[in-house]
Amino acid sequence: MGCGMTDSTPIDLLFGRGHLPVRAPEAAQVHVIRKAPLRILADPARAVREALDHPVGSAPLSALARGRKSACILICDITRPVPNGLFLRPMIEDMLAAGIPAENVTVLVATGLHRPNEGAELDELVGDPWVRAHVRVENHFARNDADHVDLGVTATRGTPVLLDRRFVEAELRIATGLVEPHFMAGWSGGRKVVAPGVAHHTTIRTFHNARFMEDPLAVQCNLIGNPLHEEQLEIIRMIGDVFALNTVIDEARDLAFVNFGEVIESHLAAVAFVAGSAQVVAPRQYGTVVTSAAGYPLDKTYYQTVKGMVTPLDILAPGGTLIIASACSEGFGSPHFRASQERLVALGPERFLATLRAKALAEIDEWQSEMQLKPMRAGRVQLYTTGLDAHERRITAVEMIDSVDAAIAASIARTGDPGVAVIPEGPYVVPVRG
Repeated sequence: MGCGMTDSTPIDLLFGRGHLPVRAPEAAQVHVIRKAPLRILADPARAVREALDHPVGSAPLSALARGRKSACILICDITRPVPNGLFLRPMIEDMLAAGIPAENVTVLVATGLHRPNEGAELDELVGDPWVRAHVRVENHFARNDADHVDLGVTATRGTPVLLDRRFVEAELRIATGLVEPHFMAGWSGGRKVVAPGVAHHTTIRTFHNARFMEDPLAVQCNLIGNPLHEEQLEIIRMIGDVFALNTVIDEARDLAFVNFGEVIESHLAAVAFVAGSAQVVAPRQYGTVVTSAAGYPLDKTYYQTVKGMVTPLDILAPGGTLIIASACSEGFGSPHFRASQERLVALGPERFLATLRAKALAEIDEWQSEMQLKPMRAGRVQLYTTGLDAHERRITAVEMIDSVDAAIAASIARTGDPGVAVIPEGPYVVPVRG
């Protein structure tokens, strides 16, 4: 859809499980930036079946499963709206039909260093009660040393590689996920579901030290020379055969693309599909950029909200205002992230960054505070939320606002630029300067 002028009607930002209507002053020159329309698959179940039977760079799943004694399927955690309910059952049915015992099939939630997903939340994540009734569904715990296999270090950058043994030791290994822009790894999905998804905390904390985070090529929509992507590829090659099921969804969370196959080749095919839609050329930079944290489930915490602050920076004019709306329905995030933000507030951005540069292993979740420094250096960052207490609002280290509409008007008055870019879908859309 790209950029377009709007009239004075409200624009709905994704917010929580619904929308937040915002309205700019009549004098504003508003450009709404959305992904190019994706053609929705008319029969998602049939599309999944076709993907499993006609893979990219591998044999069909039914053939891959024959003769195997065990399998592990990785799924993303609750922060990603992956349509697991569409594909887990047919994948598992293929495995069982090929002779893999049900007790040897594990669906493993690739939590990285996020909290586990349990109970009703796990049911929601899996999406089909048949799955939990027939196979094991378990969480990855990055801090459990005994759960991991040590594969050595990567050849290029010496990253220690320790991965969940349930995945490494399975005879059939499959990663599943959503392919979308990622503000550090270029694109989500594929190899990223493996590492950091089911990696040990030392692997994850190495990935997220300042050496990687401050690299100018570790940005959204870029894989060429991206150190995170390159390390992830090395890790995949250290494991052996890995396969992937990749999905792309539209703004309404409907399935637009699915494929299956060898993890690297199939992931690149999914990236090629979505790249032309997710990257949108904007005609100029704007004094005011209004965005979201993409609504539920990504805007459950302030930790995830930072992603939406980073992706639109290419179109924010120097010294402009970045306004982001996020429900933060679960509050701030982990205790580690809270401690990191408290350090950021106490030290200030420059001294905080200096402490990060001295570490080989990043402290857990402080990399998100480091990423927040990017929009803070670019301009004024303002947050509208309904889910944080007074202390949490203070340690966001950004300005709090009570009204997005009023903040837009104030920004126009301050910057003198009537141009306002509005990105309803947040970090799932990456605007680039034309």
